Amino acid sequence: MKLFDNTRLAYQLKSDKELNRAYWLFRLVAFKPLVKLGSQIIHILVQSGFPVAFLFRNNVFRQFCSGSSQADSFSVLTQLSKFKVFAYLHYAVEGEEEELEFDKNVQKTIESFDYAASHSALPFVVFKPTGFGKFELFEKVSSRAVLNQAEKQAWERVKSRFEHCAEKSHATAVRLLIDAEESWVQPAIDALAESLMERFNTDKALVHTTVQMYRHDRLEYLKSLVDSAKEKSFKIGVKLVRGAYIEKENNRAVTLQIPSPLCASKAETDLNFDRALDFCLNEIETVSLFIGSHNEKSLYKTIEKVAALQIPKDHTHLWFSQLYGMSDHITFNLAHAGYQTVKYVPYGPVKEVIPYLIRRAEENTSVSGQTGRELDLIIKEQKRRKSARRSSGVELN
Repeated sequence: MKLFDNTRLAYQLKSDKELNRAYWLFRLVAFKPLVKLGSQIIHILVQSGFPVAFLFRNNVFRQFCSGSSQADSFSVLTQLSKFKVFAYLHYAVEGEEEELEFDKNVQKTIESFDYAASHSALPFVVFKPTGFGKFELFEKVSSRAVLNQAEKQAWERVKSRFEHCAEKSHATAVRLLIDAEESWVQPAIDALAESLMERFNTDKALVHTTVQMYRHDRLEYLKSLVDSAKEKSFKIGVKLVRGAYIEKENNRAVTLQIPSPLCASKAETDLNFDRALDFCLNEIETVSLFIGSHNEKSLYKTIEKVAALQIPKDHTHLWFSQLYGMSDHITFNLAHAGYQTVKYVPYGPVKEVIPYLIRRAEENTSVSGQTGRELDLIIKEQKRRKSARRSSGVELN
């Protein structure tokens, strides 16, 4: 049996009821037109002020979020840690536009550092860059447009928010992950992340940037980043992902009649991702590699490469991560095999995390085979449990 096929380990934290809920959620998510229509309706209802939280609370929210607050998340973190699965919390509120909201997000991130510092099962903290400043401001800085005085002041506040989090990472020794976003705002994020890595990663990799490998230019960017680190004597922290804005990127390229920044096909993206994995593993002493992937083929290749290079499974620069509510067959089997494995665990008030939940559903529909694989494994585990009950005559899980 392959490593990721052990469903008993994969779903050891789920009761029959929870497993059944996951089954029906993934069945619904498998219908892309339904997800698209439902997302549009929910957006309209939210904008009109209609109370929609009750539609999410006991299904999608429970599947993909740990609770409304850090305190609510404690039981989830405790359960994960029992099976040697690490976690990192994220206050998953998106779409803010006001300075007070940006400051609130920074404060939530700082609180996450304090919380993580007192829990060994929480080695990372993450933030979304446009949660710290307006999207349009990142776009203007990325395009090197001239900023007016108000925009210059706003950008200084953004830089200060990034620095505040990096300083907290250094003070608490909890690693920081900076998310990636759309290609037309990413240059500004890259510049901030690089300056923080150069400043705070001299002894060890604390600050991690995110590199989206569905972009055809990112492997060269990654190589130049490592060259810079070696030249200036600092460590690189890299969260390696495929990417999450496929439709946005391609639609924008068509609208503006410009070349798409993305690889031409899924196969090219997979090749680009695997080449980046190889490159980072060969540079493991310089690169702290955080692999955010649900792709089994890439992860099997990684395991083979780690063994070939004789890299310890628990190397401080090697981490695997999957989203809470998804790919438990990967997470729990990797952890059981001795690899450092982390769950991305979002939390927040139900109403305020609805944009995140909608994005999660939309991303599931865009990943070929992902939902089908989840369903197949859930069905396999349901059958295993029924068979075990028949054999023993005892109710399980």
